[in-house]
Amino acid sequence: MEENKLNTVEQPRDRVVLVGLSSPVLKADSADEESMDELAALVETAGAVSVATVLQNLPSPNPRSFIGEGKVAEIKELIGSTEATMAIFDNDLSPSQMRVLTEDLGVQVLDRSGLILDIFAQRAKTKEGRLQVELAQYQYLLPRLIGMWTHLERQAGTSGKGPIGSKGPGETQLETDRRHIRRKIDKLKAELEEVRRVRATQRQRRSKNEIPVVAIVGYTNAGKSTLLNTLSGADVLAEDKLFATLDPVVRTVKMPAGGEFLLVDTVGFISKLPHALVDAFHSTLEEALLADVLLVISDGASGEMIHQHDVV
Repeated sequence: MEENKLNTVEQPRDRVVLVGLSSPVLKADSADEESMDELAALVETAGAVSVATVLQNLPSPNPRSFIGEGKVAEIKELIGSTEATMAIFDNDLSPSQMRVLTEDLGVQVLDRSGLILDIFAQRAKTKEGRLQVELAQYQYLLPRLIGMWTHLERQAGTSGKGPIGSKGPGETQLETDRRHIRRKIDKLKAELEEVRRVRATQRQRRSKNEIPVVAIVGYTNAGKSTLLNTLSGADVLAEDKLFATLDPVVRTVKMPAGGEFLLVDTVGFISKLPHALVDAFHSTLEEALLADVLLVISDGASGEMIHQHDVV
């Protein structure tokens, strides 16, 4: 009985086929072997397992399905043979492309931004962190919600010959959902503004006490939390996983020659970080922006160290 319980706990959330498109048109969003390896690490961090990787080269994306139609059929077969439950793309997909691919492949389709948002939602612990993640999720969902309803609007048309029940309500439901999400976004922004005011007050207090602030910044999993623990004797979670730290951690460090400073551990950066997340984590990143010293940490063992440093 106990063994069965353990086996259940250790089952991955999903079996994932990783898909990437390399194209000069995509510029920074183009996939390559390094970004696909990073995507696999993100999938592992999310609690899933990658069962296959497909990287296609095309002059430009297919407007309908993003990747080529033949590649879609190939991936569908791959999903069947590997018993995959999801396909995750290394590139950003438009709402309509995501819907088309979900229908064609027969499994849930997610892009890199959606995957990062899922990881952040799992790992945010403080009220501020959860607010920031929720705001980013709604901002990500809003255009995709519109994409989900457009096929109903097209089916209904103006001739009245669409499927029964498809005329009118689709658009009405879309408008209702849009308004609901926009209200949620406004509410979350107001709550975060209050958090920022509290942070500003805390910073003013620090400034009056004339305690210098040192912020540790760097690529995700570069070793920021490990350094914070070593310097301050703290016990901040330091895992060999991407985005182990989401919420800013502040610790006091006593200097050997006397005096002290505040050491701040911040959220790690990553290539192709969704803009919604950059905006939503404004108050967290503000800690780094307003610090007296920025301590940039790079992982010397990484073959991508220079690129990662440039991203930071």
